[in-house]
Amino acid sequence: MTEYACRDCHRIVSGQNCPACGSNSLSKDWSGYVLIIDPELSEIAVKLNITTPGAYALKVR
Repeated sequence: MTEYACRDCHRIVSGQNCPACGSNSLSKDWSGYVLIIDPELSEIAVKLNITTPGAYALKVR
């Protein structure tokens, strides 16, 4: 199954719409992968402005 990255929130998704923000602007051209488990305690999540646990792309084209 192909994974896409949302161009708006960078969430990794496998469907046609992003479950986090509802956008349908998805891209197959992404790189980098970060998994956020607890966004409140994660310094990386704070730096990337991520508030919801999940898998995110670092760069989306």
